[in-house]
Amino acid sequence: MSKFVHPTAIIEDNVTIGQGTSIWDSVHIRHGSTIGDDCIVGEKTYIAYDVTIGSRVKINAMVYICNAVTIEDGVMLSAGTTFTNDRFPRAATVDLKHLKPSEPDEHTLPTLVKHGATIGAGCVIGNDLTIGRFAMVGMGALVTKSVEDFHLVLGHPAKPVGCVCRCGQPLLRFKDLSEPVTTVRCQACGLSYRVSHQKVEELDPPA
Repeated sequence: MSKFVHPTAIIEDNVTIGQGTSIWDSVHIRHGSTIGDDCIVGEKTYIAYDVTIGSRVKINAMVYICNAVTIEDGVMLSAGTTFTNDRFPRAATVDLKHLKPSEPDEHTLPTLVKHGATIGAGCVIGNDLTIGRFAMVGMGALVTKSVEDFHLVLGHPAKPVGCVCRCGQPLLRFKDLSEPVTTVRCQACGLSYRVSHQKVEELDPPA
């Protein structure tokens, strides 16, 4: 299947777009970025230079992905998600006489979103952190710390409240745990997990 690029999209030089990927209207992808196979990039999304995005990634409308962000395979980025890469940004030099350059420097901090994770609509994602495999960030959350695999996080700032299955269905709420170690099976797809002190381990991951 060939890739599709809407005629209003701006694709700069040295951008790699995989087979089966669709780039929709008014998207802007900066130079040096890589997008894998079978992705969807929704309208008015901005992808900065040298960003790496895996395959089978869904990016909804009006998502902002800045430099130093890496998105692995199978990730869902819902509408209005905003990434950041500088904790203490300034527009100008200390005397306010010159704009600061936009190139990465020692203040540019990375963010990694691992395989299968979902970020809900309207989230703001901090930097120098990792969002774990198949984690789920609830809509409108402010993520300031790393999120563990399979965790569900909510709020401002986002905090872990439970865990979710590969298929996206909730498995349990941490506040309801009566034992530090338990085994739980997803009621939707049947996959099983071991939860030990809020660490989630797959017992029968798909081949």
